[in-house]
Amino acid sequence: MDFWQTPEFWLGLLKIVWINIILSGDNAVVIALAARSLPPAQQQKAVLFGSGAAVLLRIGLTVVAVRLLEMPYLQIVGGALLLYIGVQLLSEGDDGQDATKHHGSLLAAVRTILIADLVMSLDNVIAVAAAAKGSMLLLVLGLAISIPLVVFGSTLMIRLMERFPIIVTLGAALIGWVAGETMVSDTAMVGLVQSQPGLHQAGPVLGALLVLGLGRWLHKRHAQK
Repeated sequence: MDFWQTPEFWLGLLKIVWINIILSGDNAVVIALAARSLPPAQQQKAVLFGSGAAVLLRIGLTVVAVRLLEMPYLQIVGGALLLYIGVQLLSEGDDGQDATKHHGSLLAAVRTILIADLVMSLDNVIAVAAAAKGSMLLLVLGLAISIPLVVFGSTLMIRLMERFPIIVTLGAALIGWVAGETMVSDTAMVGLVQSQPGLHQAGPVLGALLVLGLGRWLHKRHAQK
């Protein structure tokens, strides 16, 4: 009997899809934030290209994720990248300026999605790899099935952001939160976090506050020009 015909295969596939549903919420927010500055005709392309490329990236990342997480300072660098992305997305804002100034490029949006997903997926892919139990077929199928879920979630978030602008601020704060959480989880921070237990809780809060404060300040500066 082939592996795909066994109950273990379908149980593993169900686990991977469920893990992706749970862990893809923040990725959908990033995709929606990056795509919202595009003309409406390009928003769906950014969501599709970004989601598809991010899933392919995640498949490759799963193979090396455990070793990558053991490298000191990698998560600190990744967290700093996320902080930059969060500030950049929030500073763009939606202030009713003319279309040529407001609309970004499709390539820039997809690049932002990929960088953010790369950083935010380091922890997530370990859970997926554990559920796959070494089966590349399970891994690829599970992540492929998750693409429509991320696409739907991102498309829904774009519509909600257009209707409720406060969601943009909350989404940027989420990126800052994940950035702070990523940085304090770095192996180089283990000793410091153990000696200062409160740092584990303070890191995400400081990350969110930094993105909100700096992003809003830059947004005001751009609006005054």
